[in-house]
Amino acid sequence: MLLFVLATVAACAGRPSVGALEVSVAPAEGAKTHDIMVVTTRQRDGQPGTFFNGERGSEVSYAEASVSVPPTHEPGQVEWPTSLPGNPNKDFVTRSAAYVPDKAAFSRDINRRLAQLPKGKRDIFVFIHGYNTRFPEALYRFAQIVNDSEMEAVPVLFTWASRGKVQDYVYDLNSAAVARQALADTVLQLSETNAENITILAHSMGNWLLMETAIQAAPDKRRKMSRKIREIILAAPDIDIDLFKSQLKKLGPPPTPYLVIVSKDDRALRLSRAIAGGKERVGAYSNDQELAELGAVVVDVTELDSLDSSHHSKFAQLAEVSPEIRKTLGQSGLTSVADMSGVARADGTVGGLIGETLSLPVRIIAAPVTLATGGG
Repeated sequence: MLLFVLATVAACAGRPSVGALEVSVAPAEGAKTHDIMVVTTRQRDGQPGTFFNGERGSEVSYAEASVSVPPTHEPGQVEWPTSLPGNPNKDFVTRSAAYVPDKAAFSRDINRRLAQLPKGKRDIFVFIHGYNTRFPEALYRFAQIVNDSEMEAVPVLFTWASRGKVQDYVYDLNSAAVARQALADTVLQLSETNAENITILAHSMGNWLLMETAIQAAPDKRRKMSRKIREIILAAPDIDIDLFKSQLKKLGPPPTPYLVIVSKDDRALRLSRAIAGGKERVGAYSNDQELAELGAVVVDVTELDSLDSSHHSKFAQLAEVSPEIRKTLGQSGLTSVADMSGVARADGTVGGLIGETLSLPVRIIAAPVTLATGGG
């Protein structure tokens, strides 16, 4: 069974490698270009169209890239080129890419881009990818999410040294551990820019990195890092459920509940569970209500038809409807842990409203009354 899952996960997505970010200058009417800032612990790679590989760098690097999304794009998909540099009329292509000299230059670029946004919308959107993810995959997946969500913010990709190989799970986990300080420094740096709000989206093992980064930070640093964070979205978290409970206990109830996206048919997390001695992973946890009681708003997408065979990237399919999800949560009053007790139904859900609004088989589970009276 484990071998079957390995084969399924390995075959689930396009595997771009050396040169995948070769620049295309061909015109494409109707294509949308997204400029993404990059912070990474990956090793720089001098091969043309590559920029970063899966090995660990000796220091943090910075870059920026412009990615074009084709006019024929289908929401939730990344249309990979069948040959390089790709056809911008039907493929995701790179329009430009370059290293940013240093941390100071990166902050200047962030503030310059924030100043181009209207007041009240000067936000930063951070994405932390997961296990088995190569640099081009992380970049193009984030471009897809930015495009489909239509979020008006400066997008920042934090990409750590994943080799993008199924068999390198332990290497990836250790690379995530190595990246904790860099992520802490990055979130602190972003909080010191002119941003009004920061949204963080983590996927898969990126959630382990995010939570462990918060755990290891000193309380004063944690307060500084969190002062501008508006929303934290944990998509398909590859975290041992017992570890997650321990992390939440140490961190305490967040000012705004974590949004946790789960799918009980996630095959990649089934593999992770097997590697981890059979312990359930948060992103495929069987008890939505218990997760809600831990201080989360749970978005259960188990019944959503997946666009990938591993069922591990359903979160990307929600990007198109994220404004409606936020609107629904806002209408329901889900703005703090205390507020959650007032909107839960008898069955603990507010899923009916979101399902009717979006015509999607998605359930949202809020906390019961008992959560509001606990913690502190």
